[in-house]
This record gives sequence, C-alpha cells and structure tokens, in this order.
Amino acid sequence: MAFGLALDKAEELIISVKIEPTVQTFQAPGGATSKKIIYKFYYHYAYPLGEAKEEPSLVPAYIEDKNGHILPYVRFEGGSLVIRPEALKMLDNASSGDR
Repeated sequence: MAFGLALDKAEELIISVKIEPTVQTFQAPGGATSKKIIYKFYYHYAYPLGEAKEEPSLVPAYIEDKNGHILPYVRFEGGSLVIRPEALKMLDNASSGDR
C-alpha cells in the first residue's frame, strides 16, 4: 500500500511535536559523511493513496568509491500502483483550491 500526506499537515505534525526528527548519517561515494534530519510519519496520520497491482523486484546494487569502499544498496525495479479514486478526488480538490 501507498499512503499520502499533505505538506501542510506534515508541517502541523512537526510543529505540534507529534512527529520528532531523526538524525541520519549518509556516506557519499567519495568517503565524506553528512548528517541529515528526516521525519518518519506514522500511517495513521496519512490517507490511503493506492495499492500495488504488481510488486516491484528488489535488485541489489552498489557504488564503489575512488578509495575502493563499497556502498551497497537496494533499488526497486518494475512494479505498478493503482491509485484509489478517493485519493484522485482529494488531489483534484486540492489543486483547484477546494478543501
């Protein structure tokens, strides 16, 4: 399943401290690291956006930097999602200014 959350609702959840930041460390292919703040929103704050019609495949991949460090990751390949009619209506109303 996929879920949607309006940006103004996300900001409201952060300001009201219902969602707290998480500091995540990333390593670049060149070896440099950086810390970034991310927010993880619970599903019950969001609306159902769609359901998977066909599951994607998880494909292993990696990046090798100039120092020989290997940075493994997983990427998605294929799959499809069917958007719910209610979600399309909500997005249409939001784009026309109706709320």
